[in-house]
Amino acid sequence: MWFMLILTGAAVIAFVREKLPLEVTSVILMTVLLLYGQIFEITDDAGNNLLDPKVILSGFSNPSLIAVLALLVMGQGMIHTDSLRFLTNFLVFSRPGLAKLSIMLIFIFVMILSAFMNNTPLVIIAIPIMQALVASSSMPASKVMMPLSFVAILGGMITLVGSSTNLLVSSTMVELGYPALGFFDFVYPGMMLAVVGFVYVLLVIPRMLKSRTSIKEELVGDEKEFVAELDIAEDSKLVGAECVDGKFSALKGMNVKLIQRGGHLILPPFEGHKIHSGDILIVAATRKSLADLLTKYPGFLLSDEEAQVIDGPPDDEDEAVTSALGGVETRVLAKIMITPASRMVDMSIDHIGFHKRFGVIVLGIQRRARVVRRRLGRIRLEAGDVLLVAGQNSRINNLRRNPDFIVLSGSKRDLPVPGKAPIAISIFLATIGSAAAGIISIPAAAFAGAVVMIGTGCLNIRQATRAVDRKIFLLVGSMLALGAALQITGGADFIAGLILKVPFADSPLMVASLLFLIVAITTNVLTNNACAILFTPIALNMASHFQVPEDATYNLYYLFAITVVFGANCSFASPIGYQTNLLVMGPGQYKFRDFVKAGMPLVLVLWITYIFIMKFYFGLN
Repeated sequence: MWFMLILTGAAVIAFVREKLPLEVTSVILMTVLLLYGQIFEITDDAGNNLLDPKVILSGFSNPSLIAVLALLVMGQGMIHTDSLRFLTNFLVFSRPGLAKLSIMLIFIFVMILSAFMNNTPLVIIAIPIMQALVASSSMPASKVMMPLSFVAILGGMITLVGSSTNLLVSSTMVELGYPALGFFDFVYPGMMLAVVGFVYVLLVIPRMLKSRTSIKEELVGDEKEFVAELDIAEDSKLVGAECVDGKFSALKGMNVKLIQRGGHLILPPFEGHKIHSGDILIVAATRKSLADLLTKYPGFLLSDEEAQVIDGPPDDEDEAVTSALGGVETRVLAKIMITPASRMVDMSIDHIGFHKRFGVIVLGIQRRARVVRRRLGRIRLEAGDVLLVAGQNSRINNLRRNPDFIVLSGSKRDLPVPGKAPIAISIFLATIGSAAAGIISIPAAAFAGAVVMIGTGCLNIRQATRAVDRKIFLLVGSMLALGAALQITGGADFIAGLILKVPFADSPLMVASLLFLIVAITTNVLTNNACAILFTPIALNMASHFQVPEDATYNLYYLFAITVVFGANCSFASPIGYQTNLLVMGPGQYKFRDFVKAGMPLVLVLWITYIFIMKFYFGLN
């Protein structure tokens, strides 16, 4: 037991610190458990080894894990066919004055739909729409991106398939000999928590968050100016120009923001630096300064806003710029985000070869709302990374159709609905409907739905395998093995006993509320899936210590299980607690403390609401 407790503590620390990739930690954990079970056998009365490889590896064939992975494939099919676009278009009004109403309707739509499908695809679909809405309403993205993630998490509390966490709690109950949770078993308490949380998210969080500058503003300056990329050729007159007193004399009226040289960035101050052939200079300039420059030196790059100005009615300065462009296709700056299922994850910029492969140049990388300023070529990409890229407008538009990226620049009009959308929606509704009605079990329905998605061409087998997140697969499999080992060795009962020894934990209501708070805090430093698997056996052991009154209308094991469900879904106070938080961190320009500031009060609000639900709705004392 003590070895398993120490191993659990070490695994939690490794997951939180992230010194090693999550997959590596999971594989090491599995290896230790497999070897321990072979060297130090724990036998039952019949002489069977309770920690043999069949037990340790059984988590990888767990039906709920298969269901989670199949739902990820279905979610990828919804993204690939852009199935929800026509629905969201009904909620988005063209008049700029109604943008805030559109944002609220999108929030409601995401929260309702997240009760029936994986949250991550929903947020991926909604992010570009929110980008367009905040641009038309002049509202900072930091005011809406975190609420978008939070409402998706809140919706996941309502049904069994709303979150992978819920399925894993139910699966762990079955393995321990308890009845599984039903599809709508906690729909009413889940809705109560979701509604209270939604009111907080809508009214409080936007007032708590500060406006943040975007990666484009941080790297290239004021978007009201023209943003230009100057590619320095070998015979350019700018070669050899030196920065004196903070300025390049050859670039009058230009504010040099960044120099890219040989795969790495040179940032201000540039004192003593000389311009070399092959350099890429990012400068901010007025229209007049840019027009003067373009008559002397080759190379230009216009941002989306400036391109619209040039495409509009010409005036004297616009004519000078247009003539300097010489009819060459306009190039733009764009922000693209790496999706969780992207093939680019764990690949370096040099390995990918963005310029050769996609015709764009990577100017900067932002990770968890911080611009990465070391040499770009060697950086290995992670899910949620935001890249500032430069390229021709047509090249950027091509990236919109690539499932490896979310293009954060542009409007919803650039995202048409492909012809497979009705098929994908029909498959999704049939899958959820059959599972909700109890006609087919959730794992069977999800697996069949994923197969039909592939069979009908909504996505191909390569895209489907990319949607299977290896981090989830390895993490859940290893944590299920650890949970089984804790149960077999008595570790889960030992931890439950420690919690029951807390002085004020003398009633089921007090113990349940304490359990909710412990799980809610832990899920923000550990992953929600690991937290659910770890605490479900502990919760059921705690429930077994209480006698249920004969006239009670509740099942104490059920109440403690849904306590873990709700607590593990409170991933609001940390960006690492849930995948959607990482996805919005870049677009919203959030810092770690922003999630603590806005998310911790939400956890406390939901905790108080949970206590009222347990006492007055279920009658727990």
